[in-house]
Amino acid sequence: MKACVIRFFGKNSYISLPRNTQIYTQSRMKEIKRLLVANRGEIALRIMRTAREMGIECIAIYSEADVASPHVKFADEAFLLGPPPSNESYLLGEKIIDICLNNDIDAIHPGYGFLSENAEFTRKVNKAGITFIGPTPEAMEVMGSKLEAKQAVKQYNVPLVPGLDEAIKDIGDAKKVAEEIGFPVLVKASAGGGGKGMRVVERAEDFEEQMERAVSEAESYFGDGRVFIEKYVGSPRHIEIQVLADQHGNVTYLFERECSVQRRHQKVIEEAPSAILTPEIRKEMGEAAVNVCRACNYVNAGTVEFLMDENLNFYFLEMNTRLQVEHPVTEMITGIDLVREQIRVAEGHPLSFSQEDLTINGHSLEVRVYAEDPTNNFLPDIGKLHVYSRPQGSGVRVDDGFEEGMDIPIYYDPMIAKLIVHAADRPAAIRKMIRAIDEYKIVGIETTLAFCRFVMEHEAFTSGNFDTHFVKKYFTPQVLKKDLTEDEAKIASLIADQLFHAKQGPASKEIHPYKPKSAWRINRG
Repeated sequence: MKACVIRFFGKNSYISLPRNTQIYTQSRMKEIKRLLVANRGEIALRIMRTAREMGIECIAIYSEADVASPHVKFADEAFLLGPPPSNESYLLGEKIIDICLNNDIDAIHPGYGFLSENAEFTRKVNKAGITFIGPTPEAMEVMGSKLEAKQAVKQYNVPLVPGLDEAIKDIGDAKKVAEEIGFPVLVKASAGGGGKGMRVVERAEDFEEQMERAVSEAESYFGDGRVFIEKYVGSPRHIEIQVLADQHGNVTYLFERECSVQRRHQKVIEEAPSAILTPEIRKEMGEAAVNVCRACNYVNAGTVEFLMDENLNFYFLEMNTRLQVEHPVTEMITGIDLVREQIRVAEGHPLSFSQEDLTINGHSLEVRVYAEDPTNNFLPDIGKLHVYSRPQGSGVRVDDGFEEGMDIPIYYDPMIAKLIVHAADRPAAIRKMIRAIDEYKIVGIETTLAFCRFVMEHEAFTSGNFDTHFVKKYFTPQVLKKDLTEDEAKIASLIADQLFHAKQGPASKEIHPYKPKSAWRINRG
């Protein structure tokens, strides 16, 4: 249904419209001319590029650690917040609002992380008369609590994992529920995320101990000790639905993303669409995601996350009330610039498309390039990017926030970049990703590129027969160390041979350089 703009020329002016026509007046429209991106690195740069294409001036903020960051150089203006630690820089909400008020800045885009899901910050931004590019603080608060989210969505018949949808008050009663739904069960923190405040309980006799540990961890990490229980899904897929909603009641879903390859309950590889969803299940999940939005009067971009079991039953997990790290794969298969839509929605425009306009075009994969050592339990690695050369070519996209010669700071998330590819189908996308990984040259730090290449070549991944336990089932550091040792031995042999022939004079035979499977493996620094 199309929305209408109506100009009122007098107090008695009126117009007759069809029933249920969406209406908004020009007084509700608020053009954004100057945008502050309350973030850093690759996401700040990614948001600014779209904003500049829209004719919007871009304002950056930065810490002392990011003074030479590309997002600072790209911006029309940049403001120093303070020392490197987040609580002395990027989390200073009051200071960020003051910068906006003192410099005629119309809007704030929070990106993801930092203040992006902070309802109190959003409330202060709105109170200051600054446009916040994101949902309302009320929607954030509902979806920020897993228990409140469950209560909200159950009214819309959104599928939920069997278990309790309220906080545990009596251990004995909770244990009875656990026995009824059957062990193993999952004890989860209401305010949790990233695997914190979560315990798998295999046996009834371990229930109390594991619950106490979950409560303690939840209080420590989130200041909220409320926990609840769910049936443990043994072989889950993590599938999420991208949603967009405007201020006029239009809600759409932009299909799914498969995010099941994870380490420490955090995603490393994402793709769109999923290899296992049928059109019927896709539609059912999309409509459930739309109902989640309606349950909290959601506006702007968000992601509804689901667990899917081995029988393709899906259950609501949570909603992320912001742009996601993996949003590029959705952009690649739909042709929709999500940041552009976010900005337009915040200005008061209706969505530029309807559900019927959306189709899936090809297949897209994203790997997160972390400064981590996969052979050492994915521990973060720091150092200088002595060599940093991005892959190129048709259907290859790199969202990053670093340049050659820069140091990887210890204060923030260790993600260097997102490498995204798009191709006609999934096998072609996998081949393109392998080629792109091989072209990505990073010297000076360890990265997750070799691990991602391992995944791309593994039969479980190529067949689509995998779940969130992929790393635990199939990956050991030895599989990468073996390849590294073989490559290094060949390189050492080649160098020795070349030195020998150099001593023999110019008549020696021409030596061709050895080409390992991945350029990363010889450029570790």
